[in-house]
Amino acid sequence: MRVIILSLLILVADQISKLYVKGISIPSFGINFQGMRYGESIEIINNFFSITFIENPGMAFGIELGGKLARSIFTLIAAALITYYIYKNRKESLYLRLSLAFILGGALGNLIDRIFYGVIFGYAPVFYGRVVDFMHFNIPDFTIFGKNIYTWPIFNVADVAVTIGFILIILGYKYIFKSKHDNEQSNSASEDFLSDVLPENSEEKNKDDNVNVLPAETIDNIT
Repeated sequence: MRVIILSLLILVADQISKLYVKGISIPSFGINFQGMRYGESIEIINNFFSITFIENPGMAFGIELGGKLARSIFTLIAAALITYYIYKNRKESLYLRLSLAFILGGALGNLIDRIFYGVIFGYAPVFYGRVVDFMHFNIPDFTIFGKNIYTWPIFNVADVAVTIGFILIILGYKYIFKSKHDNEQSNSASEDFLSDVLPENSEEKNKDDNVNVLPAETIDNIT
């Protein structure tokens, strides 16, 4: 379960970066940090990378599938299943668990936005918050599958983590399934070995149990 630490680090980094961009005010704790104005953009790398503050109601990279509540519940269930899978397979392939830890950390990061940000910042009820995005790469327009892409979607740390997790799974799927196949073969070989050895030991034990011991009187007569 130590890979969960990676998920928590991603979650913390994601939330800190979002609150730095959006800002937060908690008077009772003396916290009043002024973030960026909505739509404001700060150029970091000349005409290539900027910090641009926007919010979206969708999933990673602003993808919209289903309603807000459905997306939040789906992500919550998916995160719970990934956590359970990592725990159940805590002695299996580290590569797969690390990949899932990236996805889990990113999913939780955006899930917090959708569940709590609406309430925290006072613009929507629970589960109806918007995801904070700010990483903006100025990539030239291009066409893919007949669709014109005029700008690369603005994203966040959580989106990066989810993407890394899926890329690791795609690139390493052969390794993942090979390790699982090798483990199954090893377990099968162990079972075959035990099935070959145990009957022999059992037969030998039965032979030992069936050895007749002469009574003491018979031994005295023989001697």
